[in-house]
Amino acid sequence: MTIEITVPTLGESITEATVSQWFKQIGDSVDADEPILELETDKVTVEVPAPSAGVLTEILAADGVNVEVGAILGSIAEGEAAPKAEAKPAAEEKAAPEPAPAPKPAAAPAPAPAPAPAASGAAPALSPAVRKLVEEHNLDPRQITGTGPKGRLVKADVLAYLESKPAAPAKPAAPVAAPPAAIAPASELPERAADPRGEEVVRMSRLRQRIAQRLKEAQNNAAMLSTFNEVDMGALIKLRAEYRDKFEKKHNVRLGFLSFFVKAAIIALKEIPAVNAEIYGDQLIYKNYYDIGVAVGTPQGLVVPVLRDADAMSFAEIEGTIADFGRRARDGKLTIAEMTGGTFTISNGGVFGSLLSMPILNPPQSGILGMHKIQKRPMVVGDEIKVCDMMYLALSYDHRIIDGREAVTFLVRMKECLEDPQRLLIDV
Repeated sequence: MTIEITVPTLGESITEATVSQWFKQIGDSVDADEPILELETDKVTVEVPAPSAGVLTEILAADGVNVEVGAILGSIAEGEAAPKAEAKPAAEEKAAPEPAPAPKPAAAPAPAPAPAPAASGAAPALSPAVRKLVEEHNLDPRQITGTGPKGRLVKADVLAYLESKPAAPAKPAAPVAAPPAAIAPASELPERAADPRGEEVVRMSRLRQRIAQRLKEAQNNAAMLSTFNEVDMGALIKLRAEYRDKFEKKHNVRLGFLSFFVKAAIIALKEIPAVNAEIYGDQLIYKNYYDIGVAVGTPQGLVVPVLRDADAMSFAEIEGTIADFGRRARDGKLTIAEMTGGTFTISNGGVFGSLLSMPILNPPQSGILGMHKIQKRPMVVGDEIKVCDMMYLALSYDHRIIDGREAVTFLVRMKECLEDPQRLLIDV
């Protein structure tokens, strides 16, 4: 029996992914639930497990191909009956997955009956992305020839059909998908000559494209402004040095500075609720919960996993969760749910040596805190000049909902809590 490998549901609003790499080749044996390929979305990288034990007999989507949710990626023959017979055409199958090799005519004709859906009275099953295009342009999917697996319609079929039509309906109003496209495909740009001194051309990953899109959206849609303050970190450094070993021994996790900043931010958010709110059309949504996003840098790009109900977490829980996020972010193991939502974000550029920056908002949030490098500087304390461990803090905020007075008060409140850490324990 042949089992199809399909693109799983990837999360809310995600309809497409890119095949990153296959871990198995045609003819390889696979175990049930064993990862057999990796998909890259605009948020996370997802491993697709084998739906059954058997032998991989077909690969329909090669590395680098874009696929829609529900699309067929390949197939598995249950059991271990014929791994050898399938292994011979493996190289051919991998190089050209669509024309299927001669020994396997059964799999290749599947795309051939593509016109069948058009002939039948029943409307073909459509993926969310295809259905959206069809409804936007008021099309009859039975009149469009599908080139996907088993004659299914894919987005490219609908787009090709629209281009071939002599006169498209006058109302293809602004395709809702057009504004977010901050990155134009290279194929739509004027051809450029390569520099003879040598260049390396690498296609942007979906994650990097998504980051570019969201950052540009934030700049275009929000009245973004930044305000700054500085914190004397001396008391926190002393407290951390005094209790670091005991903390790690008891909780089996290192005591960092980020948990103090999360706690201080929550106190300030409770006092200045506009920073924890968002704009939704002509409405302001004030949130009575505190899901704090923590920006994590990875080789693939910046991701922002979220500490849910951070106000109810202990210092040890915050530090342990952040450490776990960091490990799994680098391995591409974070889930979409862990990076969805968030009411406020903290970004620590100081770990890379940044002295000062103006972070960009993480939509639809209205505020983001930038932490920076701790640096010894001469400061006037009372009537004396002392050497202090100073850190600049930056708050970027949406001026449409947050006034300057609120933004400045927010940072002052954080400064008070961080310079006098006992405040964090008694919430004052």
